Amino acid sequence: MSDIGIKASATSLNAAKPYNYNKRMEPARVIRWTILFLGGVVMVMPIVFMLSTSFKWPHEIYNLMIIPDDPTIENYTYVLEDGRFYKWFINSLIVATITTISAVIFDSLVGYTLCKFRFRGRMIVFVAILSTLMIPTEMLVIPWYLMARDFGWLNSYWGIMFPGVITAFGVFLMKQFFESVPDDFLEAARIDGLNEFQIWWTVAMPLVMPAISALAIFVFLGNWTAFIWPLIVTNDPALYTIPVGLTTFSVEQNVEWELIMTGAALATIPTLIVFLVFQRYIIRGVVMTGLKG
Repeated sequence: MSDIGIKASATSLNAAKPYNYNKRMEPARVIRWTILFLGGVVMVMPIVFMLSTSFKWPHEIYNLMIIPDDPTIENYTYVLEDGRFYKWFINSLIVATITTISAVIFDSLVGYTLCKFRFRGRMIVFVAILSTLMIPTEMLVIPWYLMARDFGWLNSYWGIMFPGVITAFGVFLMKQFFESVPDDFLEAARIDGLNEFQIWWTVAMPLVMPAISALAIFVFLGNWTAFIWPLIVTNDPALYTIPVGLTTFSVEQNVEWELIMTGAALATIPTLIVFLVFQRYIIRGVVMTGLKG
């Protein structure tokens, strides 16, 4: 009887095992992974080519080999010894940091107001803000420039930063996340005597930290790599950001691609560090945004 019981138990365990343990990989899965791999290669290759070019001599620039025949660090030595690069780095850091802080504060305030307050025209305001996302940036450059000229903002930090102090995408992102904040928490805070600003700062904001982190990263990276607007609004070399400053390595007869790629590689380091440290917030923030509302 014991042998029969043991056999019956073994049969039951075998029957309970998942069927797909030793199942061969499905063709559809192979295709998906192949497409993802090829897409990853396409996305990474420009960065690989940039790094490769930064270690090449000028006569090797148009050699498409990934590994240089005669690698050199002279390009990095030249760029780092050029005092202009540090000034460009500081300018980019100032612009990106201040713009990020401003966007997080104002986007959160507007998103919170549109989400948690009921007033006439609320949806009209929200739709009007979202509609600005459909306007290409190139169409906004002219009114931005006219505004900067009339108010005396040309060749200034504020002239570079003001288009990004509040963003329509950030308002949308924060509004969607504030939808997840229970109204009961806000009512309890009002009963405790907190004013609306205190409720926003001490109650609502800590509950949407993934969105704040994602928004801060997006805004920082966008302003760190901005080129068109800083190029238009500034003529003073002392205010050049890294993308604009790197263009000084090119002249009409000679484009020093090796120096441009070297500066671009150095400028990429902070953005890669920010992304690697906070990528979990980016993914969580973007995914959860689609689930809110």
